[in-house]
Amino acid sequence: MVNSENKSALRKQYRKERADRFISESWLHILSANEFKDVSKIGSYISYDFEPETSDINQRIISSGKTLYLPRLLKDNDLEWVAWDGDKSKLKNSDKTLEPVGEAAKDIELDLIILPALHVDRTGNRLGQGGGSYDRVLARSNAWSIALLHRGELTSELLPVEPHDQKIKAAATPEIIVRF
Repeated sequence: MVNSENKSALRKQYRKERADRFISESWLHILSANEFKDVSKIGSYISYDFEPETSDINQRIISSGKTLYLPRLLKDNDLEWVAWDGDKSKLKNSDKTLEPVGEAAKDIELDLIILPALHVDRTGNRLGQGGGSYDRVLARSNAWSIALLHRGELTSELLPVEPHDQKIKAAATPEIIVRF
């Protein structure tokens, strides 16, 4: 039986493991994947603490002429997307994260979403931070979704899953992309 206590304990364990073995690396190789070639609207995020680094990916997306959207957390834990041009003055601190300021995109249909995860299993189940924000986004999107992971965070063991959890299409470590 899956319950939120199981997932909570796993999150705590995975955060500690991530902090203990953190190495700053790059995930730029994902931009050469076929799924990035013919897209124009890409959702990403600004990493913090021990998350896989996204600043180089975000800057490369912007400099390639594609439109980059960053998430902004709403009161109900859902996300809205705001176009961002790389100007750091258009970001504000929100708890631990940086969020974009400005007008939210209305009825945006993203082509591709880069998202955070603590762990992903071999079937595309993702364990995130626990708010369900990205699950809400993925439930209403047809975008190709890829989670960024450190080495050792892509697991052959199945993760606990609840009815609201959404599978992702791919996961990337600093070396490889695995498609589900």
